[in-house]
Amino acid sequence: MDDDRAMQSMLREYFSNNGLKPSVAANRAEMAEKLRAEPHVIILDLQLGEDDGLDLLRMIRAQSDVPVIITTGHRREEIDRIVGLELGADDYVNKPFSPRELLARVRAILRRGGGAVDLKRMRGRNRVRFGAWELDRNAHTIRRGEEEPILLTKGEYGLLQAFLDAPNRPLSREHLLRATRIHDDVFDRSIDVQILRLRRKLETDPTEPRLIETMRGVGYVFKAVVETP
Repeated sequence: MDDDRAMQSMLREYFSNNGLKPSVAANRAEMAEKLRAEPHVIILDLQLGEDDGLDLLRMIRAQSDVPVIITTGHRREEIDRIVGLELGADDYVNKPFSPRELLARVRAILRRGGGAVDLKRMRGRNRVRFGAWELDRNAHTIRRGEEEPILLTKGEYGLLQAFLDAPNRPLSREHLLRATRIHDDVFDRSIDVQILRLRRKLETDPTEPRLIETMRGVGYVFKAVVETP
């Protein structure tokens, strides 16, 4: 989504010439309409005209787990990136960017196929229990007892999957960055933001975490017994 019509036209032509079927939106109403068509990836400019990009990201995340790549190029870009990642963006690219780089990032997300790698790892097992929680790998939701399921973003899901694959083992930030599929040029502190968001969903008291513990100078460790039915 971008309100720059020239940019829209250029990217639409470039993506079309490279085998994709892009659709464009310039405002909140158009975005809401496109979202109903269940796109595979959304490219969202955080600096729009009358609409605030972060508010639109909140709207998207309230309705869908579609991967979102945010673009920004203004002086508040670092703050915007941090907040965007915290709200559930999957990747970001700074302006000015080349269409080739943006296409490469879109293709990287499409290759993942909404969790195709994780599906291979699952070997047909769709639910995992850990502590009082259960993860539904198909729906990307967690549930405690009879409570309502909680939807995970792709970043949160990738992070939790990494923990479930290695319970009670210290994991470095570098390992967790790879597991969440965040691009290599995202600074290390971004994983701390992802951890905070996941703790808010899993922990009774996120300030006193019992599941995801910090190991100073090492990374994090997931303190739980993991059971696959």
